[in-house]
Amino acid sequence: MPNERYWIVGLPHGLAYILDLCLLILQTTDKMNHSSNEPEVETTEPLHFLSKVEASAIETELLRDYRFGQQQLIEIWGYACAIAITKAFPLKSISKKQPTVLVVCGPEQNGSVGLVCARHLRIFEYEPTIYYPKRSSHSVHQDFTVQCEKMDIPFLSYLPTEVQLINDAYNLVIDATLGPESDPKDIKEPYSSILVTLKQVKIPIASVDVPLGWDADEADKEGISPEVLISLVAPKKCATNFSGKHFLAGRFLPYDIQKKYELNLPEFPETECLIEL
Repeated sequence: MPNERYWIVGLPHGLAYILDLCLLILQTTDKMNHSSNEPEVETTEPLHFLSKVEASAIETELLRDYRFGQQQLIEIWGYACAIAITKAFPLKSISKKQPTVLVVCGPEQNGSVGLVCARHLRIFEYEPTIYYPKRSSHSVHQDFTVQCEKMDIPFLSYLPTEVQLINDAYNLVIDATLGPESDPKDIKEPYSSILVTLKQVKIPIASVDVPLGWDADEADKEGISPEVLISLVAPKKCATNFSGKHFLAGRFLPYDIQKKYELNLPEFPETECLIEL
């Protein structure tokens, strides 16, 4: 049957058929273009939680192969921890008249991260006090101690066993005691006593990388219960089911290491040095 649209303008059957076919092709192409412009559903790989062995291997590569200095890494992490504290506990949200913070530092690298964190918090107008019962003899750690002393940050000679004194004097505690390498079944003094005390405090606790009393490879119910966790490089397996506020300080990590260990780190916002998970 002749196409009446084209016979009205006097077109023959064959030409009318060709024009109809061209119209059909254009409509089909338009639909295909429309569907291709629809947003694609992105598939993101889950964040990888590091084992104790992996965490140690990554740090070794950073120091040996990528020529990072230990002091450099500690400074990066300590600064990021201080930024995390300012986000979790902004000055305007502090309930006490003075923005006091108790920073409990261990003898090794985690303790030095706590020292750097305290120094930056002092710059950010918080009032940190440091409890550092076993000072390291390593020159790197000693340097961070001197920096805090030169900024007039007070050091406690002992930790009050009367928990209410801590609750009354400080707004929060930063736990920078023992790192991923520690064994929660073999915590020696004075950290076993510190563990008992911190488990009783009522003010918030923010832990650096691995909370005191936890094994890096699994959460430990015998450890403390922090409200905030700041993971360094990548979160450890113990943080898999952590339900508090969780920050990641790992933006400096070279891409090749991220790829090698399949870390699947999230995209950090703009120029931020950390991200809340």
